[in-house]
Amino acid sequence: MRSGEGRAPGRRAADPLSLSLPPVGGGNGASSDLPSPPRGEGPGERGSHPRTILVALALLLLAVPAAAADAERGRAIVVDRTKGLCLLCHSGPFPEQRAMGTLAPDLAGVGARLTLPEIRQRLADPAATNPDTVMPSYARTDGLVRVAGPLRGRPILTDQEIDDVAAFLATLK
Repeated sequence: MRSGEGRAPGRRAADPLSLSLPPVGGGNGASSDLPSPPRGEGPGERGSHPRTILVALALLLLAVPAAAADAERGRAIVVDRTKGLCLLCHSGPFPEQRAMGTLAPDLAGVGARLTLPEIRQRLADPAATNPDTVMPSYARTDGLVRVAGPLRGRPILTDQEIDDVAAFLATLK
């Protein structure tokens, strides 16, 4: 099929990276100052369409985490008795802490017992591994009862904080 045959007037062959984007120029069929891609040239080839480049850049940005997990920040959350409350139930290698819990497993060696994804999953949704756990989900907000008004709809920790705590716990070999 030659260019333009069998298609609606003004329509080009589908570009898999820009299917959901409106046409350049506002989406109303108006012309644009940007050049149309040369016929027969696909993404990544000389003369790639500007929309394709923008979509590729957007996908690249989405693939990069907002911030790398920081084990030092994670440790600070673990020992902070107002943030994560980990030491209310757990004990671990924290010599500066006077009182630690005995209700849950000791955190010493958790990095040798579990992988980083397993640690993160247990922080985000511990009931997925153990439905009878008393450990709260640090990420979920649904299905909770008796939550203080200002805290309703908010997770205990942000995704970044969960990543930081998981990174720290993974160092405890």
